[in-house]
Amino acid sequence: MTKYSILFIVLFGLLTKSYSQKKDFVITIKTSSGEMIAILYDETPKHKANFVKLAKEHYFDSLLFHRVISGFMIQGGDPNSKKAKPGESLGNGGPNYTIDAEFNPKLFHKKGALAAARTNNPEKASSGSQFYIVQGTVLTGSAADELKVDQPKLKQALQQFLAKPENTSLRDSLSRLYSTATREAFNKKVFSLIPQIEKGTGMKLTKDVSPEMIKAYTSTGGVPFLDGDYTVFGEVIKGIDVIEKIATMKKDGADRPLEDVRMFVSVQELSKKKITKLYGYQYPVVKK
Repeated sequence: MTKYSILFIVLFGLLTKSYSQKKDFVITIKTSSGEMIAILYDETPKHKANFVKLAKEHYFDSLLFHRVISGFMIQGGDPNSKKAKPGESLGNGGPNYTIDAEFNPKLFHKKGALAAARTNNPEKASSGSQFYIVQGTVLTGSAADELKVDQPKLKQALQQFLAKPENTSLRDSLSRLYSTATREAFNKKVFSLIPQIEKGTGMKLTKDVSPEMIKAYTSTGGVPFLDGDYTVFGEVIKGIDVIEKIATMKKDGADRPLEDVRMFVSVQELSKKKITKLYGYQYPVVKK
């Protein structure tokens, strides 16, 4: 067992007492564009404990939101950004550890979701400090249909299906469509083939989606294609407009804002009743 594994066990033990009581942590992220208030989920204890620890140590203070993409997300938490010069490449820094993935189908990439960034790795372990906050877009039409499709399985099944000699003409047709049509038009065509692909591969390509997820993605928006690949561990409960301001800033070719946006992160422990009263956040009912 590594010292970092021991660290998380200790942290989890220390914080479990707070979780089991009727209190929670409120995260305040102050920026030059405004202030965001967030809560972190009990369902992702390792990520919650780590973020609270770093915030209490002022680890995030003066770090940049170094990568912003309008309609997608804003990302920060790279310690190398604290003293970065204009135009300097960022995104590779962090503490000397990762956090085990904590996927939960109830936690998804709706607008305002706080999630852990990561490098490509088989375990999908999260960065120790880098995180992003979702801006996203509202899903309509065929984009909304994507919610009910298991896209990793669809990709695998489509490759298997098109590799069959009898489907050569369809493969060529889709290749041409991919090169000339919009993403929505291409996806609409692929989705129309799902019954045929399921029959040809024996794979079930649709999944159950909660009404809450459908409502969120089709009303306020998000980025559903990240679900199941990156750990969502919190959400902004006040200051959504700040995400909009930062995401739409002028930036360079590496998506870094031309004007530095620094963060200052603090933690306050309050009763869950007070958090609901102050911010309107409704905690999920825990079944006994």
